[in-house]
Amino acid sequence: MKYTAHGAARCRQRGIQQEVVDVLLDYGRQGRHLGAEVIFMNKKARLHARRELGERMFARIADRLDAYLVVSDDGAIITGAQRLKRLKF
Repeated sequence: MKYTAHGAARCRQRGIQQEVVDVLLDYGRQGRHLGAEVIFMNKKARLHARRELGERMFARIADRLDAYLVVSDDGAIITGAQRLKRLKF
């Protein structure tokens, strides 16, 4: 996965680690907003990730999955942030 300079800086500043990014990209749900894909974890995605990753791995990162990524059409991560409110599409 490639990052824009802004995306790499924001993920670093906001403490979104690479393993969380990988889980979001592999198991997260997508929504379209203002011309970009927003990838986030909902309840169904969390259940799927828990089954696939196993209890130990999932428990290690579960508290950090309240994050989302904004990804451009060419696949670059534009930004990442912590979800403080419900995402509305």
